Amino acid sequence: MTNLPDFTRALTDLIGVPSISSCDSEWDQSNRPVIDLLASWFADLGFKISIHEVPGSPGKYNLLAQLGEGEGGLLLSGHSDTVPFDEARWGSDPFKLIDKDNKFYGLGTCDMKGFFAFILQVCKTLSAKSLKKPVYILATADEETTMAGARFFIDQQLIRPDVAIIGEPTSLEPVVMHKGHMSHRISVQGKSGHSSQPDKGVNAIEIIYHVIEVLMLLKQNLQQNYRNEAFSVPQPTLNFGAIRGGDNANRICGDCYLDIDIRSLPGIKDEELLSWLADALKPVAHLYPGRVHLKELHPSSPAFAEDNTSELVTKVESLTGHCCRAVNYATEAPFIQQLGCQTIVLGPGSIDQAHQPDEFLAFDQIPPTLNLLTRLIKDYCM
Repeated sequence: MTNLPDFTRALTDLIGVPSISSCDSEWDQSNRPVIDLLASWFADLGFKISIHEVPGSPGKYNLLAQLGEGEGGLLLSGHSDTVPFDEARWGSDPFKLIDKDNKFYGLGTCDMKGFFAFILQVCKTLSAKSLKKPVYILATADEETTMAGARFFIDQQLIRPDVAIIGEPTSLEPVVMHKGHMSHRISVQGKSGHSSQPDKGVNAIEIIYHVIEVLMLLKQNLQQNYRNEAFSVPQPTLNFGAIRGGDNANRICGDCYLDIDIRSLPGIKDEELLSWLADALKPVAHLYPGRVHLKELHPSSPAFAEDNTSELVTKVESLTGHCCRAVNYATEAPFIQQLGCQTIVLGPGSIDQAHQPDEFLAFDQIPPTLNLLTRLIKDYCM
């Protein structure tokens, strides 16, 4: 058992409050109970608290807590939601913190409710009088689906910190670059009929075949013309994620759709990707007028890159002993960066545990995380 009882209690309480974010309404939950819990804790420490409902996302809220006054300062940011879980694959209750084998198990221990327990622990000794610049705490909604909380927070432009730390699980290795993400559905409307008379219908699966052909060419073009060796997968990726169509072997397929996922490199704008995607589909759309439709599944998240020679990067590399690196997944970093602050992704726990059964936070991550956050607050706010 860790010798930080306050930290353990906070983590226990956070894990015990479900806040699942999902595009499936049967799974999706409000994050308000977690927001209220954080608000009460930080209010007790003297922070000014503001809670904002995220427009267009009923039951979803952001929390901004502030200690100290003045310009600049440090923003410690994280998301309050978790992914759904497969109960059959968990060895324990996902909403009960389990202390076993020098690890804390529970849904959100590393991704990323645990980050707030760390912040709370280091803020217990702070007072507004000791701060020359403010410490901000941001808890967002729906990072695991639409990133609606971060998008809304940037629209508000409530603060202008000097630097921001997003505490996603990076094993305390500073992440200064990641890919963007967008997902689309290509729907084809054919005309159903009896398979014995193909000329009486329009087979949507055959049209999807041509769609896949042109998308394979786009995929090859992206791979051949864009690379960044900082990434373990150095090229943009285009994934065919799901396909559905037809209802019986002896019927002409009347409707079919293909869901795709594109992950872009820094330097490629979302507008460019959308233009390339539309251009790729034009020949098929020309052959089958009015039958091919492109629809965004989720709002896109842009790629992220921080100057790896910035003062913040130099500092955290020195404090952690790790060089900055790039990752293939997406975070809220490109949104937070729009506040005009130096921004990195840096937090306890491994991304290998995120979204996995028996998610855990290893005890050996606790002391260095507390030391790191304490030092960052001292350097940027005192």
